[in-house]
Amino acid sequence: MIEVMSSLVTVTAALEHLAPLRLAADWDSVGLLVGSRRERIGRVLACLTLSAAVVDEAIGGDFDLIVTHHPLPFRPVARLTDVTPTGGLLLDLARAGVAVWSSHTAWDSAAGGINDQLAAAAGLSAVAPLIPDPVAPLAGFGRMGLKPPGHSVVDFARQLAAHLGAPGTHLAGATDREVGRVGIVCGSGAEGIPIARQAGCDTFVTGELKLHDALHAASLGMQVVVLGHHASERFSMPVLADRLAALVPGLECRASDAERDPLIPLCSL
Repeated sequence: MIEVMSSLVTVTAALEHLAPLRLAADWDSVGLLVGSRRERIGRVLACLTLSAAVVDEAIGGDFDLIVTHHPLPFRPVARLTDVTPTGGLLLDLARAGVAVWSSHTAWDSAAGGINDQLAAAAGLSAVAPLIPDPVAPLAGFGRMGLKPPGHSVVDFARQLAAHLGAPGTHLAGATDREVGRVGIVCGSGAEGIPIARQAGCDTFVTGELKLHDALHAASLGMQVVVLGHHASERFSMPVLADRLAALVPGLECRASDAERDPLIPLCSL
């Protein structure tokens, strides 16, 4: 069997096609985080969060590139040593020649990215960004769409959680109303609550929410479905891997088998 290798430049160009980095939030750390652009890439592992288990999987499986949704490193690193968990993971990857790329909020906001996929999973129609990108109007911050009449927010939350495998879903606000217009911001999306309300949304879907943000949403008359950060985004990693493989012939891509939600529901123990 002849191994097909692509340049890292070719692979990252495909990743930028799927999720243009200009769509990322200005506070984000995206793009090539570890590695040399001269490297050759044959195997790619996609994950939500770069943990020790994922690093072991990548090194043990001879992967050349990890595409992690959540960046590591996220903040500037003054020293790269194994004194810190982050430094230890990055040193292990560098020694093994494994590169790291993150699209993060660019993949959230991209046309066909995580928020679009969440809207599809929720069965919404007339889907559009909460804040459209000026260059590509189908991309942008968050999403909103309509749920047909006859769906209570409780049933809506249960069905969406079951579809995503979310074990610890919470609701905030009124639970006896219909879903109506839905706003979506995956991950930690509290900043989208006032934007969604101003856009006429009745229900808001996100991954995680602080207590005071939940109270704020309820005070605005909104009902909120909180899926869990992991569940609101992890389902998209196999999609990203498949789409990348389709763009780069001969490239082997798959989502991590080792990754788990770090928050374990007590009911599952």
